[in-house]
Amino acid sequence: MMPTIHVIGAGLAGCEAAYIAARLGCRVFLHEMKPQKYSPAHHNPDFCELVCSNSFRSNQLTNAIGLLKAELSSLSSLIMEAAYETEVSAGSALAVDRSLFAQYVTQKIRSHERITVVEEEVTELPKDAITVVATGPLTSDAFSETLKQILSEESLHFYDAAAPIVDAATINTDIAFAASRYGKGEACYLNCPMDREQYEAFYEALITAEEAKLHEFDTTDSDGKALTVFEGCMPVEVMARRGKETLLFGPLKPVGLPDPKTGKEFHAVVQLRRENNAATMYNLVGFQTHLTFSEQKRVFRMIPGLENAEFLRYGVMHRNTFINSPKLLNTCYAMKTNPHLFFAGQMTGVEGYIESASSGYVAGLNAALTALGKDPCIFPDTTAIGALSHYISSATTQFQPMNVNFGIIAPLDKKVKGGKAARNEALSARALATVETVFHNRIKVDFVD
Repeated sequence: MMPTIHVIGAGLAGCEAAYIAARLGCRVFLHEMKPQKYSPAHHNPDFCELVCSNSFRSNQLTNAIGLLKAELSSLSSLIMEAAYETEVSAGSALAVDRSLFAQYVTQKIRSHERITVVEEEVTELPKDAITVVATGPLTSDAFSETLKQILSEESLHFYDAAAPIVDAATINTDIAFAASRYGKGEACYLNCPMDREQYEAFYEALITAEEAKLHEFDTTDSDGKALTVFEGCMPVEVMARRGKETLLFGPLKPVGLPDPKTGKEFHAVVQLRRENNAATMYNLVGFQTHLTFSEQKRVFRMIPGLENAEFLRYGVMHRNTFINSPKLLNTCYAMKTNPHLFFAGQMTGVEGYIESASSGYVAGLNAALTALGKDPCIFPDTTAIGALSHYISSATTQFQPMNVNFGIIAPLDKKVKGGKAARNEALSARALATVETVFHNRIKVDFVD
């Protein structure tokens, strides 16, 4: 009889988990509440709907996210396959056409002979079944209550935010110029420069603008306690209120983007990134926000080059939820007290699209190995994949969501000459060699398709 696992949630983590488990020969039931029911942030019936951004960040191996993508690609990750098939130009970063990306993953999942999609809202865990829970940062209220009872832990909450998208045809390209920071990659960003006077006027308008009124579920947890903001996806107006210069070292930093006419550095620069291959839409990089729609239009049109911009989508705020993983999960993303129950995605405390996919891959892989009666596959912390799984299962300080970074990867056993970039390249080379060995020795040999 074919071993069976259940995966709850068809986001990046859930689809990655379902696909790897199916490739290893398991019968997979993938439960997804769309299109029967949508979370406050989702509107597309396809799987893997991208909400916060269309960017998967840097491709360079001197950056930890670049390493993580390279590792997953070498492991035959579905998410990485879909990303490169639906890529849009973004310089040295990897960005995708959101709609095509979701369509690609949905087709691959629905067409797989060992995956059955069950369109329903799950409120209880399947009984006596190996299960991967990947319901994401907006887990439904009913299932959240079930999880709280099972975990005997209160969920933790933080804000997440999506940036506005503008119509490319309404951007003033007499002001906005095409360039990638430091000239890396193609010049596929549009850059809106500001002098000091323009920046100061924009800053004052931003910090005094009216914020949207949030639903109670977006402002408090089940006990009425205020939710907290995750640093990696902070609303631009919240960041600005930390100090007048804060934005100049964040999303509005001018370094690496000199005036193409004079070569001089601007006081501030707002970057716009392509949303699709046709370059008909651009999003405001780093401008996650929960200002009212009318205030977004007023304030963001103060940015030079966007004075007549048409907003195709305004920024929105929504709630994220994650569990206390160090107390609950091991390095396979399985519960320490129940090896048949796995968790994956942002709810484990990994932050970011690719990080979520990574957790889904590890959880789905080990759920399948458990179902097949085989030993678990534990990635060492010398790899980006393993470093994330070790972080969420053993963080010693107050647990907070974490993007992948070289700080959580085990250091080299010897010094490398050439500075930080050379060190990171050496860390990446070691990691990729390790992952390649793991793939061929533990994973590829068990593929049945």
